[in-house]
Amino acid sequence: MSEDLVYMSAAALVSGYRGKRFTPLDVLDATLSRIEAIEPLLNAWQLVDARAARRDARTSARRWAAGEPAGVLDGVPVAIKDVTETRGWPTLNGSLAISPEGPWPDDAIVVERLRAHGAIIVGKTTTPEFAWKGTTDSRLHGITRNPWNPDWTPCGSSGGSAAAVASGMVAIATGTDSGGSIRGPASFCGVVGFKPSFGRVPVWPASPMMTLEHVGPITRTVHDAALALTVMAGHDPRDGYALTGPAPDVLSGLERGVRGLRIAWSADLGFATVDPVVRRIAGRAAREVFTALGARVTRIRPDIGDPSRMADVLSDSLAAAVARRLAPRTPDEPVLLAAAKRGNRLSALDLLEAEAARRDLTWRLEALMSRHDLLVLPTLGTTPFSAERSAPEGWKRSQRQSGAGWMATTFPFDLTGQPAISLPCGFTKGGAPVGLQIVGPRGGDALVLRAARAFEEACPLTARRPPTG
Repeated sequence: MSEDLVYMSAAALVSGYRGKRFTPLDVLDATLSRIEAIEPLLNAWQLVDARAARRDARTSARRWAAGEPAGVLDGVPVAIKDVTETRGWPTLNGSLAISPEGPWPDDAIVVERLRAHGAIIVGKTTTPEFAWKGTTDSRLHGITRNPWNPDWTPCGSSGGSAAAVASGMVAIATGTDSGGSIRGPASFCGVVGFKPSFGRVPVWPASPMMTLEHVGPITRTVHDAALALTVMAGHDPRDGYALTGPAPDVLSGLERGVRGLRIAWSADLGFATVDPVVRRIAGRAAREVFTALGARVTRIRPDIGDPSRMADVLSDSLAAAVARRLAPRTPDEPVLLAAAKRGNRLSALDLLEAEAARRDLTWRLEALMSRHDLLVLPTLGTTPFSAERSAPEGWKRSQRQSGAGWMATTFPFDLTGQPAISLPCGFTKGGAPVGLQIVGPRGGDALVLRAARAFEEACPLTARRPPTG
């Protein structure tokens, strides 16, 4: 029963509470037992607060016993990435440069909303220092590992969240995505990671990543991602970039399928390096599944150029700002320090030219989306690699360089603010998950989730469990 509970979807847990088949306390006991068993192997948590979680689970159980749940996630175990503020717990951003001393008075907006819906927040998951690279390790917490093979990295920067969800330690975890940090870990860990349209989920307190920061859910099913988004999304004036107006209803049309939709397939966006194994697995799955479901799939080569240099200018300037705010303390992460050093050499003209290139990229992808309903491509350019490395062997460093970076298929959609999801589409002969990325037009969150749900239903790989434990 314990094994079944920890791998249930959030929707199934809520159904079980409603039917009185088990209680939030039963689920939390199973969750904490799972964490105790698996955490020494994976190192996915920065902090677990069993006492607070038990208190909240008892309160949730009383609400369910009275038939008065607080919301759609009442009693569901949730994890928060350790770049997102949580009241009473330190938010260390994976860094020794931040003091854990309190009082830590604020909940981020997304945490406020999860609490308001009764979610049981178990703790905070690991991230590289200031979420600045595509693997999840830091001097603060060490190396986080992949549930499919502990020798592999779970990717980054939301690697702790993805590893926790994939291994049954929580049903939902938050992630942040400024260059692929939700979708990449979802791909490597064989789960679902959804990056909403920019501003769909408000960010407060402010993120160092400013106009690149997207907050979204990592889950084991597309339905759970949609369910979590209904809780997370919606305007809040504390975030000046937050979208106004009501959030879209992403649940009511989730099962409508993709018949008649125009879907564009690109293996590499015309500039990225993608491993042939990834191309083959993702390409075959996309074309065969979506065609069988009644969509019109067209192979394209997008005319967007190579945005790598422009993206590096923007991110390097942000790295310099982070390092300056920390002074006289210094980050430990070499990738972050190198980016900050480059950023300090940039001029205002460099930034203006990068922003102009960003507008051009946005226009080019908007033009593409005017001819196609969705764009489908591999989530990452490679499969999981050694947790001891910061980039795959034989590839350039994890920073973007002329399309050669292994996360080059993710970052363009952070620059444009488009919604994008990763879900598993196959496995290599060695058992490594491969992710498929579905991208929609800005504001098309419901359409992206609907297409992902149709793919998941036809190709149900999200039900496959990793061998750990």
